[in-house]
Amino acid sequence: MELLSPGIGLIFWQVLVFVLLLFLLKAFAWKPILNALKDRELSIEEALSSAEKAKSEMEKLNADSDKLLREARFERDKILREAKELKDSIVNAASDEAKTEGAKLLAKAKTEIENQKTAAVAEIKSQVALLSIEIAEKVLRKKFEDAKEQQALVNELLKEVKLN
Repeated sequence: MELLSPGIGLIFWQVLVFVLLLFLLKAFAWKPILNALKDRELSIEEALSSAEKAKSEMEKLNADSDKLLREARFERDKILREAKELKDSIVNAASDEAKTEGAKLLAKAKTEIENQKTAAVAEIKSQVALLSIEIAEKVLRKKFEDAKEQQALVNELLKEVKLN
């Protein structure tokens, strides 16, 4: 039954030990615990502020990278346009040059054909002249008195002659 109703001496000693414990905790434990809590609170605040700074820095870097990406795309499009224009101008120049060369070759071929034609006509004329001379010579040798016989001989000789 003593446990249910403690004595005055026991209560005194318990209160004294409790007060002593409070004094020791206040002297040696509360300040370090409070300082540790304060340090922990400061480190958490610093971590939060550095996280906020990192977040804002990341947003800024993302904005910068987006800007650089847009600029790079613009430059790429510009380079592609310039390359296409250069290709088109080169193709057009080559086409014009090919047309000019084709026209020159065509004119040269026409000139060559005309020269060949002129040479062939001149050759035919010279052969006709030689043929005429041969026919006239043969006609004169026979000295026909009749014009009909001369005409028949000329026709016969013309039939015999083959043009080359």
